[in-house]
This record gives sequence, structure tokens and C-alpha cells, in this order.
Amino acid sequence: MPFTLHLRSRLPSAIRSLILQKKPNIRNTSSMAGELRPASLVVLPRSLAPAFERFCQVNTGPLPLLGQSEPEKWMLPPQGAISETRMGHPQFWKYEFGACTGSLASLEQYSEQLKDMVAFFLGCSFSLEEALEKAGLPRRDPAGHSQTTVPCVTHAGFCCPLVVTMRPIPKDKLEGLVRACCSLGGEQGQPVHMGDPELLGIKELSKPAYGDAMVCPPGEVPVFWPSPLTSLGAVSSCETPLAFASIPGCTVMTDLKDAKAPPGCLTPERIPEVHHISQDPLHYSIASVSASQKIRELESMIGIDPGNRGIGHLLCKDELLKASLSLSHARSVLITTGFPTHFNHEPPEETDGPPGAVALVAFLQALEKEVAIIVDQRAWNLHQKIVEDAVEQGVLKTQIPILTYQGGSVEAAQAFLCKNGDPQTPRFDHLVAIERAGRAADGNYYNARKMNIKHLVDPIDDLFLAAKKIPGISSTGVSNWGGYALACALYILYSCAVHSQYLRKAVGPSRAPGDQAWTQALPSVIKALTRLLWGSSRRWDLPLLEEKLVDQTCGTFTMPQCLTGHLLGEYSQEEKMLGILVQHKVRSGVSGIVGMEVDGLPFHNTHAEMIQKLVDVTTAQV
Repeated sequence: MPFTLHLRSRLPSAIRSLILQKKPNIRNTSSMAGELRPASLVVLPRSLAPAFERFCQVNTGPLPLLGQSEPEKWMLPPQGAISETRMGHPQFWKYEFGACTGSLASLEQYSEQLKDMVAFFLGCSFSLEEALEKAGLPRRDPAGHSQTTVPCVTHAGFCCPLVVTMRPIPKDKLEGLVRACCSLGGEQGQPVHMGDPELLGIKELSKPAYGDAMVCPPGEVPVFWPSPLTSLGAVSSCETPLAFASIPGCTVMTDLKDAKAPPGCLTPERIPEVHHISQDPLHYSIASVSASQKIRELESMIGIDPGNRGIGHLLCKDELLKASLSLSHARSVLITTGFPTHFNHEPPEETDGPPGAVALVAFLQALEKEVAIIVDQRAWNLHQKIVEDAVEQGVLKTQIPILTYQGGSVEAAQAFLCKNGDPQTPRFDHLVAIERAGRAADGNYYNARKMNIKHLVDPIDDLFLAAKKIPGISSTGVSNWGGYALACALYILYSCAVHSQYLRKAVGPSRAPGDQAWTQALPSVIKALTRLLWGSSRRWDLPLLEEKLVDQTCGTFTMPQCLTGHLLGEYSQEEKMLGILVQHKVRSGVSGIVGMEVDGLPFHNTHAEMIQKLVDVTTAQV
């Protein structure tokens, strides 16, 4: 690759003094700025070089590869290329078959072995101290480096956990610092975690793997960045007969530059917003300004009330953004739905709730998260058949667990939510209620007509109350449209480069949204809208359809390429889902009819149009 050759052509400016001199020019440079930049060194046998290069490329956060040497090309550096030396101290660790067997001031005695070895230069991050100063924070001594339980992506025998470094930051300075870091350091400057160290598998900050301990004072948030010392674990993992690596705190100065240079002026797609998503455990997340704004637009859209039901006061600002961020970090999600408003009919359930719940389930499945639904015990058979039909008709990818809960006590709720009843090991990370009855002050459950339906409702809301006291479980309550909006918000977050990097802790390769299966899991109503325009019997003629849509919208319309494929089937996913409910005689909430409407609102004229508007905002190019 031309880029690699260019880097290699510049490597002689540091290698000779670094490796062969008895008094190498190496120093601790965590806060140095200027033309030269610090790098750590890994020296491996030539046979392992391609594998280690690829290992760095798929774990660029902790292992930003600046360049590499070629065997037998060890040249003297230009005079003055390296300054402010620290002499006579051990600068390298020696590894034999994966074990660190000693420290060395130089590698002169291994000059023959080095002829068949390759030196890798790894960037030692941007100047965090400069970012602190830009954010109006005092500079602090470098913190230690802690080993996490987050695995780097394995490649050809190289495998190791992520190592991080931490600084405590006041809460009100978090966003300013993160923006300063991204402005100065680009992707390398973005933190990988903000909050409780145990979410990274770090039990004690006071016992770092390398360097000095640092205490996080009360009122401040521990913020973590990837550390190039991750490379030491990689060197050990390959168990090669001989390898060398820079001792922590010792770096070489080089004029090599990172391929992903800091952007300087951040665009809205790269400007981060910081959001507090959990207090116990403490957890902050980030998303770009543009992604956050899109999700706020979704929230505004689902807040409209076409049925004049008086639901405006139930909406909380940024609740959709916070909930979707929390769901993006969750591994296991429990969803409840089902409102038995029609107590004189069988089944008493209404169509408002299950469609949005299934849309969210479908997207969570595409994200490969664990997901289950919990319903009233008397309605278990109904929901089991609904899910089976949804799988058969392609609305859901696979069958999901359908659970029940009859309640009894706080202890029963805790036993249900936690493995072996232990609040330290919750079974679910997030609970979502979609159009679900909640207990009134008198202990009863009521429908919109103020009729007591307690005999039809299991106390599933007890689980949400219990979850408030269990660390690690968040909860959300949304409308039917809110279920669709959550699926769309997750699409936006997973398409956001800032949030995606934060989610994967900067390990593993970044991938374009088009390469991901979840891009095909958005709610779909385009076939329903075209049938509304054309009638169900006409064959699809895409150019003519586009012309028809222009007439209907009184404006310019271009058929999105990604949607033309959706016209090949007879029914859209959402039309199929509502059809399944109608087949099982589930009624509309307001009118009580068995037909294609939700809460008294017709599917084609209102419901489908709302879903399509949500999808349009979600997929719109900024």
C-alpha cells in the first residue's frame, strides 16, 4: 500500500538510536507537543509481522499503528531528531514464549536476531493534557493503566484484553472535555467509557496493571481512554520465542503521522453529545449532535395526538434519546405489552401495543440482543400464536421466549429479574412497557372508560418498581408509536460513527451501516402506502408509481432505491403484523371493531403514514 510504504520510508529517523545504542534517546512524553510525536515500540519476528499488522488494523483504538520497519534496514537517525534524552535506564521488556523475562537498556546484544525482526511503531495517543487545558481543566499527572475484561478482536494467534487509562472529570465538564478530545485527537481522542469502572471489568482503580493508582474524587466521573499498553498483552499472547516491547512510560519520538488525523473542525456528524443514562451503576453515553437531533425529531413526531386522547402531558423531553441509548448498551431486554380493555370480549386485548412491541423485538433481534416478552398468564396462548404467526410470515426472525409473572412480593419480583435472586446478577438490562396497564392508587387497574379490569391484569408493573432498586436495570414506558420510534432511534445510533465506536470500546473494525444486517430490520409500510394509492389488484409499475406519488404529495418524489425491493411482496411487515392481530380477533381500542385500525385510527390513512414518516426521518441523509 502506498501509505505503508510512505511510513516505512520515514522510519529511519528513530530506529537506530532506539534499538542499538547503549544510551537510547527515550523519555516519558505524555504531555509533549510539537513536530515529533511519541510512539511505543513492539519488535516481533518477521514471520509474525503480517498477522500483528492486521491485529492492529482491526483494533485501531488501543493500537494505532503509525508504521513498521523492514528487516535489516536499521539506519542512523538525523542529528537532532530526538532530544531531551533519558539515559542509562531500562527501556525495553524482553519476552520469551509469552513471558516477560527481563528489562534492557538497549538491544545491541540482539543485533543478529533483529536482522530477521520487524519494529512496529504505535501511537501513544493525542495530548490528553492539552485537551484538559482546552476544556478549562487543570493538567494532572498521568494515571495508571488498567486491564479490562473487554476483549480485542482476535487475529491469527494475537488476542488480549483492552487496557485503558483514566482521568477523573467533573460532571459539568464532561461534554466540553469530550469535544476537546475529539477535536484534538480525532477518533483516538474519543473516550471508550464514562462511568463505573466495573462496567469495564475493573474491580479496583487503586490497583492498575501499570503505573500509579488514581482516586476518583466524589462528584467526578471516571473517564477512560484506550491505552497502547494493550500491545503488551498481544505480545504475550503470541508466545513467540523472542520479542521486545517498550517499557510503560518509555517512548520514542517520531515524525510518523496517524492515518486518521484529527479533523480539526468537527462536523455535526462528529461533534459528540454526552448523556447520563444510568446512576446505579454510573454510566454516560455519547452520540453525535446530528444523531441526537434526529432522535429528538422522532420524539416530537410521536407526541402528536390525532385521536385527541390527552396524552401530551405524559411525554418527557429527551426520554426517547435516553431510552434508546440505554437499549443500545443493553445485552438482554424484556418487553411487556397487552391491554385488556375489552373485558366483555374474548380476547379482551386491543391492537394498540403489540405492533410497536413486535417492531422493537424485530430490530433488537437484528442487533443480536437477547429479547423476551412478558404477558398476562391468561393471554399466554394468544401471544404465543401471534409470535408464531409473526415468525412464519417473516415479521420476526426467530421465536422469542414468552414469559408470565403472577407476583406476590418484592422478593418474588427480585427473584424473577435476577439470576438466583441475586441483585448483583440481573437477568435483564432494560425493561420496556408498551401500552401496558399500570396500577392505580387504590390498587386496581382501569381501562380508558374507567372500568376496573384488575381481574384480567397480572401485576407485571411490580417488576418495573422492583427494577428501580436493582443496579444495572433501566426501564422505559412508551406508546405503540414509541415502540416504532425506539427501533428507528436504535437504527440512528448504530449508524452514528461516534456512538458505534463508543459501543465497541474502540476495538474491532468499524463497519459501514450497509454492511450490517440490522439495516434491513426497520419497520416497513411502503407496500401498504402503494396499495392505498393503487388498489390491491394492480401490478406494480415503479415509474408509474413514482408519478402517482408525486401527484398525491403535490411535490417532487423520488423512489428510494432501498425501498423498491420492498414492493415485491404482497404486504408490508406492519400490515402483516396488524393482519395477524385481526386474524386472532384482537380489537381496536377505541371503536372495538375487529379490523385494520389501531386505537380507532385507520391503518392506511394514519398509522402507516406515521410509521413511514418515522422511517423517512431515520434514513434521511444529513
